Amino acid sequence: MKSLWSADARLELLRRIDRLTPDSPALWGRMNAAEMVAHAGRGMKLGLGELETKPRQTIFRYWPLKHLFVYWVRFPRSAPAPREMVTRAKPVTWASDVAGLRESIERFASLERRGTWPVHPVFGTLSAKAWGALGWRHLDHHLRQFGV
Repeated sequence: MKSLWSADARLELLRRIDRLTPDSPALWGRMNAAEMVAHAGRGMKLGLGELETKPRQTIFRYWPLKHLFVYWVRFPRSAPAPREMVTRAKPVTWASDVAGLRESIERFASLERRGTWPVHPVFGTLSAKAWGALGWRHLDHHLRQFGV
């Protein structure tokens, strides 16, 4: 299983991000490439504990569904994102948004794996291992959305 805790997995993601352009066409969904980069950056801020969230009572907070969706089940293409991760603001600039996403991935990797982690609005309490897997899977999902 790939994770943001793995240097090789992070490098793979960073190389895929480098292949994106502002004009990369989406294979599905409503976001353009710039909106996706901004959304992915907000997802990383969520994992870093820098994005305030409101927990929801969903069935995905409980075993085995939480485990299945965090580690195994491919994200559905039409799955709604938590409100906190949907940004209505326009992306700043392509270069700054991509640089911010890359920096947040590296910053996540430098975190201590022990201690308290932010509560995910859909999945609830997650371990460091779960955050690493979920972060990698979320980024992979959106990079596949743009064919990279």
